[in-house]
Amino acid sequence: MLKQKTKILRIATVPVSLKVLTKGQLRFLGQNNYEVYSMSAKGPEIDEVVAQEQVIQHFTIDLTRTISPFRDLKAIFECYRIIKKIKPDIVHTYTPKAGLVGMIAAFLASVPLRLHNVTGLPLMEQTGYKKQILVWVEKLTYLLASQVYVNSVGLMAFIKNNIYDNPKLKILGNGSTNGIDGSFFESNESLIEKSKVTKVELGIKPSDFVWLFIGRIVKDKGINELIEAFLQITTKYPSMKLILVGPYENDLDPILPKTQTEINTNKNIISVGFQNDVRSYLQLADCLVFPSYREGLPNVPMQAACFDLPVIATDINGCNEIIEHEINGLLVRPKDTLALQNAMLRIYTNETLRNNIKAKTRAMILEKYSQAVVWNNLLAEYKHLLENI
Repeated sequence: MLKQKTKILRIATVPVSLKVLTKGQLRFLGQNNYEVYSMSAKGPEIDEVVAQEQVIQHFTIDLTRTISPFRDLKAIFECYRIIKKIKPDIVHTYTPKAGLVGMIAAFLASVPLRLHNVTGLPLMEQTGYKKQILVWVEKLTYLLASQVYVNSVGLMAFIKNNIYDNPKLKILGNGSTNGIDGSFFESNESLIEKSKVTKVELGIKPSDFVWLFIGRIVKDKGINELIEAFLQITTKYPSMKLILVGPYENDLDPILPKTQTEINTNKNIISVGFQNDVRSYLQLADCLVFPSYREGLPNVPMQAACFDLPVIATDINGCNEIIEHEINGLLVRPKDTLALQNAMLRIYTNETLRNNIKAKTRAMILEKYSQAVVWNNLLAEYKHLLENI
């Protein structure tokens, strides 16, 4: 039997992950007999997280996304101290650094259920000594966890073949960290009107074809290739715009200087930074381009599909579980500018292909990744684990 109130501490490295990547999930758990606490590094989104997720309390510790042994040891001590204070039944971590710190602290504090979600692996694009350190970090995190949840089949295969093969690795349902809320990511009259206003504000003509990218503006997301492909296409088809929605991370994974210069100076490339609500951009776009090098199971292509957008994505784990080539999008080789350029040309010039894809996208995504299904799978997993402690 479950206790009257089961305490759970959810930890992410930065608060924006709690705000965006698992939006609504903690509130859902709170409505289902869980006493929910959250933890992250400091950040401007914390007040929004507390209000949005209705957590009992949010704790901040000194988490960094870079390798920082002394600060990490301090964060482990801070996390341990907080865990001993609130005595959670479950500590559930997201993102690599939060996983390492949270699993060590929870293990030392004898938390009965130590759960970690793998949503992507930065080490996939690393080499040499740094990659070895990151592999060791992942192994230690998985060893100390009671369960490790991987959010895509391809990512699971990579982990088993390269890092850690153990029965505690598991995929819930079809994967996905948070699923997709089809009632939120859906076209409506209000969004249509808002997108018209946004087009005017951004200087987009009714005749312009609009490409859209949503995500971090970094090398690993394929931004260098995307900008180069866009430049090549617009030499022949100038009536195009490219909208970039997302923050830069120049300290972690900067794009090339020439790419940055092009973004800053090209009147057909519009960078709008991070946006709390991306729906009006999905509404006004003609196609999402998502040329990432590595993913878990990305949310953005699912969100685009719910707006009946064709999606061009790279043929990597996660993306190729969401997109079926020439059925609900196109898949291209990662880091291949010419392949990306050709796929963009196909979408632009072949209206029949574009319309056929648009007709299938939303239904295919909601069938596999509806948020209600993902959340209830998680709730059932928690119940099963608690009943078998």
